Amino acid sequence: MGNKSVLVVGGGMSGITAAVEAAEAGCEVFLVEKNSYLGGRVAQINQYFPKMCPPNCGLEINFQRIKKNPKINFFTLAEVESISGEEGNFNVTIKLNPRFVNENCTGCNKCTEVCPAERDDDFNCGLSKTKAIYLAHPFAFPMKYIIDANACQGDSCGKCVEACKYNAIDLKMEPQTMTVNVGSIIWAAGWKPYDIGKLSNYGGGRFENVISNIMMERMAALTGPTQGKILRPSDNGEPKNIAFVQCAGSRDEHHLKTCSSVCCMATLKQVNYVREQYPDANITIYFMDIRAMGKHEDYYQKVLEEKNVKLIKGKPSEIKEVPETKNLLVLAENQFTQEVETLEYDLVVLATGMEPATAEDKVPAQLNYDVDGFVIAGPPTPGIYAAGCTRKPGDVASSVQDATAAVLKAIQSTVRR
Repeated sequence: MGNKSVLVVGGGMSGITAAVEAAEAGCEVFLVEKNSYLGGRVAQINQYFPKMCPPNCGLEINFQRIKKNPKINFFTLAEVESISGEEGNFNVTIKLNPRFVNENCTGCNKCTEVCPAERDDDFNCGLSKTKAIYLAHPFAFPMKYIIDANACQGDSCGKCVEACKYNAIDLKMEPQTMTVNVGSIIWAAGWKPYDIGKLSNYGGGRFENVISNIMMERMAALTGPTQGKILRPSDNGEPKNIAFVQCAGSRDEHHLKTCSSVCCMATLKQVNYVREQYPDANITIYFMDIRAMGKHEDYYQKVLEEKNVKLIKGKPSEIKEVPETKNLLVLAENQFTQEVETLEYDLVVLATGMEPATAEDKVPAQLNYDVDGFVIAGPPTPGIYAAGCTRKPGDVASSVQDATAAVLKAIQSTVRR
């Protein structure tokens, strides 16, 4: 019946879905994730739209399905190094990077309490710090700590080793490699927010109070850097005049040409975040057009009815900083009034688009990509299938559907030869 095993690359929502669906269909599954935890970008989100509920419930259900299914073998801190062979018989070499924390870890946090070294918290987009030994986030799966080798002082310190009663810390861990033989591969490596540092005309990465939409998600989360309080990074002040800039780096021949499809709804959702905390805040949305398709139209209309919400049809050409206050001046042509306006804000949120992981880290096999790095359907290597936001931008629901479709193709590959 062929090689009924599937490699799934990427532990975000599409990858988790693919792994669970393939395993429950009877396939042996190897799930590989580059981060120290499963959940991908969804784990960073504060709330889903339009229900405005947290994602942890849905993630936990899938984590339980993974735990209970012996056909799923998952590896975090893992990367695919090479792929050889053909459909029905792929040999894949996987690099397992050291966590420096073994299976004895109970998550007691004693190691973090004594660690003297700090690092930027990448899960919180650099808005906070963690110790060199840390838990990625409070709902991390697996619930195991990790040491950042670039921040750790190593054997010259060793305080975490002394503090651990369970012998869970091994500073001598080395990278390892393993090889698996699978019938098919699902590449669901996901996406990353477009780098606001590339948006020089918007002051991205230079002006403290210009943040990305993902940074806003982390601010609004109770487990985030500000315990759920939306604050100006420069002075922790409460913003009362906020601008959202749509298509920041998207639908732009100099950046991402693709519409990322979710940014409009993400901004409308974040308007609600602001309104809940600051009922009297003034909110302005700069847009080319609002893409609230189908069932989301009602959500869009509801936001329009909120007081002190203003829409300006026009893409800002420049954002400047007021040095004395670190406020932002947004220059844009308002197409409604046909006037060029410069308005001042406490905080500017850039709705950055989805850049696929494959824009930089290509699949180590022959595949086709579009101009933005998304994998194009109809791969020249049969048996390798892209899924979720590796293939096209989309929300969680569409990514889950796309992953299920990829599983059907992958299963066919495992029995075809």
